[in-house]
Amino acid sequence: MDQKRVIRKLRALLSADVQGYSRLMGDDEVATVKTITEYRKVFSSIVAQHSGRVVDSPGDNILSEFASVVDAVQCAVEIQKVLVVKNEDLPENRRMIFRIGVNLGDVIHESDRIYGDGVNIAARIEGLADGGGICISGTAYDQIENKLALGYDFIGEHSVKNIAKPVRVYKVLMEPEDSGKMLGEVKKRRSKLKWFLAMAVTVFVITAGVFIGLYWKYLYLPASENIDPENKITFDLPKGPSIAVLPFDNMTGDPGQDFFCDGITENIIAALSNVPKLFVIARNSTFTYKGKSTKAQQVGRELGVQYLIEGSIQKSIDRIRITIQLIETNSGHHKWSEVYDRELDDIFKLQDEITLAILKAININITGGERLLGFQENFTNLQEYLKFLHAMSYFHHMSPENNKLAQKELYEILELNPNIPQAYAYLAHSYIMDLWFGSCDIPLICFGKATEATRKALSLNENDRAAHLAAANLFLMKKEHDKAIAEGKKAIALHPNCADCYALLGAILYYSGRYNEAIAFMKKAILLNPMPYHWYLMNLGAAYTDIGQYDKAIEVLGQSIEIEPAWGTYLSLARVYVHLGYEKEAKEAASELLRLRPDFSIEQYSKIMPYKDQDRIAVYAEALRKAGLPE
Repeated sequence: MDQKRVIRKLRALLSADVQGYSRLMGDDEVATVKTITEYRKVFSSIVAQHSGRVVDSPGDNILSEFASVVDAVQCAVEIQKVLVVKNEDLPENRRMIFRIGVNLGDVIHESDRIYGDGVNIAARIEGLADGGGICISGTAYDQIENKLALGYDFIGEHSVKNIAKPVRVYKVLMEPEDSGKMLGEVKKRRSKLKWFLAMAVTVFVITAGVFIGLYWKYLYLPASENIDPENKITFDLPKGPSIAVLPFDNMTGDPGQDFFCDGITENIIAALSNVPKLFVIARNSTFTYKGKSTKAQQVGRELGVQYLIEGSIQKSIDRIRITIQLIETNSGHHKWSEVYDRELDDIFKLQDEITLAILKAININITGGERLLGFQENFTNLQEYLKFLHAMSYFHHMSPENNKLAQKELYEILELNPNIPQAYAYLAHSYIMDLWFGSCDIPLICFGKATEATRKALSLNENDRAAHLAAANLFLMKKEHDKAIAEGKKAIALHPNCADCYALLGAILYYSGRYNEAIAFMKKAILLNPMPYHWYLMNLGAAYTDIGQYDKAIEVLGQSIEIEPAWGTYLSLARVYVHLGYEKEAKEAASELLRLRPDFSIEQYSKIMPYKDQDRIAVYAEALRKAGLPE
């Protein structure tokens, strides 16, 4: 580009794409092209009405520019409202649901095209929006804060690839009753939606527990083994080279393919995690680096690993190219790299080939009796596998809506092939999540479906880790602690790199009154997942409280709140302060608990918490009374 002819302007950018576009194209390419062509005309018309211009519309992406942020956001709102009406004319599985991002930023004009960070940020923010929703950047929000009859939900600062500073992001709330609402009021709703990540085992217990006494007798799930509850559990973490796999960069030019690139990354992590001679960092920790530019030495220090895998994926209709490299974190030197260019139908063999090449590069040999078990095991064709990757992507963006979408994909997989155990295992987890989200019309049915799906998964593959985790949760709900421990032990034996397995078993041990063992397992989980889900730390803090290490409990619970404020964490914090005699701090923690969970009562809590020692519940209840929580 001739530097003398560069024209820069400050513009409001509206970027939109279709949620699940690849699925729509895969199901019916002709109908999808027809629908998106019609919807582009709707976009163009509404953009023009708001004094904007459609700049480009490759694939399912539509980029528009405006001179005014107010016009851009009003345009986005109208587009979403119009498309809701138009989608009603389509079958549910053929509806075209757009995500929209709006940013105010500097752009470079060249003829009719625009370039620059302003465009990139708009596209990244669009990827954070829900289907049918709108996200805006902090620069856009600052211009319209009090100018439109809308509400806004601040969802934090997000790192954007190749952008030095994190970007503030807000969700736009379009319902009339949300007009004028800000931050805290909306956070309360989001905290409830995210509670599965916050509470893990406790989450499963709280909603489902009230139904167990009446209904469990109709549901039976045998444990895989019986154990002496007094045996001391001493699982060792894997010893050997340590490695972390960072999310592969999506080089397809289509943000809708993120699910595919993330799924390939996660599958390689899963396959490596099944190698007992290797210490593998959990997905949750490595995916915190997604979209960030970081040095290998820094990541190595933060995750505590010797080796780092980086890569990128380019995908067309029938071909895939994966570029991958292995880096020594101490020196930053590349130890091995390779480019794989294959037919897309070869994706199953290719993932195994990449995993074996990584192991060879770090001098680990797979013996004849060992197998690489990634997510692709048991899938017979690409269609089934892509649906599973879609389901997994929904699981990692937890909400009632995403949970339903995951269930839909899993049921479609099982219609194609009813012999995939991991599909049943994750279906079981989805119904347990439904119990928490309150999205079960009849909780007994959800509980029964979770039990039946777990049983089916184990009947197809008694070595399915996810199925044993589901069984452990179900037994904990029933307060059959010994059987829950047995299932947790089985999961770890099958998958020694599974951070969630160690954390779950730690939680079960905590509820069983085996606090020191619980702490040991929770610490092991954090070694495998150095940037943990906050429920790891919440349960660890509760265990520290019960052995009287109050200073450690306060420190750990504070770290948990920094990751994600949750009412269960504030409950544990209130207990700690009561034990220390800090009345003011205890009441402040109790106040935060009630802000997040207004319907909390000590009576209900006492009924549903799955403690093995019922006398402990009375002690806990008394501490909560002293903190000022309601009966």
